[in-house]
Amino acid sequence: MISHGILILDFGSQYTQLIARRIRERQVYAEILPYYTALDQIKRRGPKGIILSGGPASVYVKNAPSCDRQLFDLGIPVLGICYGMQLMTHLLGGTVSKAAKREYGKAALIVDDETDLFKGVTLPNQSQHSTLVWMSHGDQIQKLPPGFVPMAHTENSPVAAIKDTKRNLYALQFHPEVAHTPNGNQILENFIYGICNCASTWTMFSFLTQTVRAIQGTVGTSRAVCALSGGVDSTVAAALVHRAIGDQLTCLFVNNGLLRENEEDRVIETFRKHLKINLRYIDASSQFLKKLREITDPESKRRIIGREFIRTFESEAKKLGNIEYLVQGTLYPDVIESISVKGPSATIKTHHNVGGLPKRMKLKLVEPLRELFKDEVRLLGRELGLPDDILWRHPFPGPGLAIRILGEVTRKQLALVRQADAIVEEEIKSAGLYRQVWQAFAVLLPVKSVGVMGDERTYQDAVAIRCVTSLDGMTADWARLPDAVLEIISNRIINEVKGINRVVYDISSKPPSTIEWE
Repeated sequence: MISHGILILDFGSQYTQLIARRIRERQVYAEILPYYTALDQIKRRGPKGIILSGGPASVYVKNAPSCDRQLFDLGIPVLGICYGMQLMTHLLGGTVSKAAKREYGKAALIVDDETDLFKGVTLPNQSQHSTLVWMSHGDQIQKLPPGFVPMAHTENSPVAAIKDTKRNLYALQFHPEVAHTPNGNQILENFIYGICNCASTWTMFSFLTQTVRAIQGTVGTSRAVCALSGGVDSTVAAALVHRAIGDQLTCLFVNNGLLRENEEDRVIETFRKHLKINLRYIDASSQFLKKLREITDPESKRRIIGREFIRTFESEAKKLGNIEYLVQGTLYPDVIESISVKGPSATIKTHHNVGGLPKRMKLKLVEPLRELFKDEVRLLGRELGLPDDILWRHPFPGPGLAIRILGEVTRKQLALVRQADAIVEEEIKSAGLYRQVWQAFAVLLPVKSVGVMGDERTYQDAVAIRCVTSLDGMTADWARLPDAVLEIISNRIINEVKGINRVVYDISSKPPSTIEWE
């Protein structure tokens, strides 16, 4: 798939996925692989260029992440970013050491060489040779490797960009992929177009065509089953696989009792009437709620729901007969938050659809969306002809409303949060804001507060409203909803949901908070 695109070796930066996004936005395919990927695997992929990501380590410490030294002798252009620059320097004979002063945040980059990477990189109303960049490092280059020359510097970093044009090797101390580097996209374009000679040929249509062909080649005449949630991800995954293998696919929809209001009816109608995809519906709500009784720890909830889902799914899949493949709508943000598969990054929280299946199930995984971000999935869904009301449905977590109830999950609490959540969605849509925000939902808090209703004292539950803006869920900011909309939401919840007498608004961003409360 990577042939004629850009290969990114991940050294653990939280920005690695953003590098891939920036490149894909220019219709050039980018694939992320672990930093320890073997040289022969890299050569087999035939990339037009290679990017070494940033990372939290220092190249001079013991067991620091590294790559094959021969990578730089392949004749393929290489761009090192932050840690990638330091690693390139270290492996090729230069010297890296701890900086006298760490450099984090915005910095003025003085461009000494306005060719190659810095061609056309200037900011309006500023000096011709200066541009803003985003720094995040505590080490710096002390001695350049043989054959390299400096390209730019900052007040704190005498060497902030280097190049060896004979070997097509380039490196930057700053992060061009983040929005805080205003001309970062121009720098990346100079690399992928001007240096790597990539063509803008990767589109969702080409991805669809290639993926359908790959699924057909993998599944052949075998049968597959899809773990369906009804959300955007699993719906697009099911539609994509159905495009490839037709009625060889059966979707299983397990109602765990933790769904949004009327969710089961909507899913059944969508798949049976509109998409014409084989669907089996299983109401397992009672057994899930029984397993969750007296459980309050968030990770315990997730693990219990994941295990119970697999148990239920396994039982129902056996009834279908000879099934060889399992389809899942796993996205890259799910993967990177659950397990470190690309580079040495940290686990944030467990996602129930990541990490494989019990060996006894003996099903082979088909995860056609595993390298995509949410906005790319929506573009793919559009190519598949799915309606906007499906594609623009807000993300919904696998554990469902269980992680929007802080504390034990009971039928009573589910009813409260479900009603409140429905009101939030209705009013966001009514205000014409639904597609402007990433997610909007209610969270039932484990606190009671005093209120007054009809001249009588009340002591009831409180609800928090969470509404965020985001592009792919990797980062998010709290949405600045109009006061009038918040007022309507609050009044409706307090008046219509019996048992709630207080509504608060969550104004935290991700990071440091996550989007979901648990």
